[in-house]
Amino acid sequence: MTERARQIIAAARTLLETEGPEALTMRRLADSIGITAPSLYKHFPDKASVLTALAGEVLRETAETLEAAESAAPGSFPALATAYRAYALAHPHLYLLTTARPMDPTALPPGLQERAAAPLFRAVDGDQERARAAWAFAHGMVVLELGGRFPPGADLSAAWSAGIAAFARSAPSEASRASG
Repeated sequence: MTERARQIIAAARTLLETEGPEALTMRRLADSIGITAPSLYKHFPDKASVLTALAGEVLRETAETLEAAESAAPGSFPALATAYRAYALAHPHLYLLTTARPMDPTALPPGLQERAAAPLFRAVDGDQERARAAWAFAHGMVVLELGGRFPPGADLSAAWSAGIAAFARSAPSEASRASG
């Protein structure tokens, strides 16, 4: 990525994080870095490619966040879920941009999605379906929290703790094995 492309992505991130997704237009982006909109197209063919580059940044940061949590508490799903939630809540527009729209995985740096998922996969002893379920729990909770969809007065910490406890167990319970 060229220095100008990095500058464009940094400006796009600033617009998105400070003003929300509606503010992220090619014209606003060009204005924010002092170039013309057609000049942006020398670096990114369209807005979708800017969004994909931003998504790559978010996935890289998510991977780093989860790797740091795993390093501090190896094999701990609670540590990963806490770090995941903290990152998402600190960067709500970026998080939603990355997780709430279709994305061409081939447009991302090779191996990035796998890198971001690896700490979770290791925390659930390599059980792919359990990892997917755990991610769905964390993602769903974050999206509901960001959207203000919990009832007034809901104890989100208790809800997170209950979900984390369900996935932090080392093996599925007898009841879940019998029903599966």
